[in-house]
Amino acid sequence: MTTPEQMSVSRAFIENARELIRGDYLPKIERCLEQLTDEQVWSRPNAESNSIGNLLLHISGNARQWIVCGLGGATDERRRQTEFDERRVIPGAELLQLLRSTFAEVDQVLERFDPSHVLASHQIQGAETTALAAIFHVTEHISMHTGQIILLTKMLANADLNFYDFSTGKPVHTWHSPKAP
Repeated sequence: MTTPEQMSVSRAFIENARELIRGDYLPKIERCLEQLTDEQVWSRPNAESNSIGNLLLHISGNARQWIVCGLGGATDERRRQTEFDERRVIPGAELLQLLRSTFAEVDQVLERFDPSHVLASHQIQGAETTALAAIFHVTEHISMHTGQIILLTKMLANADLNFYDFSTGKPVHTWHSPKAP
């Protein structure tokens, strides 16, 4: 039986993950894509590296597989390697729409997720994991690739993305925080 304190911690964990995904990572990715042409979104520094476009496909595929399918019960039809193999110049606006749609689905699953089941076992990518581990994995995974997208954007656009205002001595974020992706 889950105690009220455990429920509170589980609920806070899920809400924090939702806020990071929709209110931190997504707006930063949006700011990056505003700075780039479609060709820049698909450029790669070398053959061993991924483009921002590939990273966006990968973030969407991973979040959908782990949360929408793994925790939400949707059918998993992911073909992971295709996310990295893509070489067409898919417009940034189309990629952003895919990401927003995926994040909206993730948010819906997490909004409905029963916090008392965070330690329940789930089969994801052929392995047993808990819901807590799946949510943590997706949040961390999006964070890592958002950092890569930010770095690549700064290099490609040769621009400061001005995510924070330090004029008051205290960092204040400058990206918008949408209510829903």
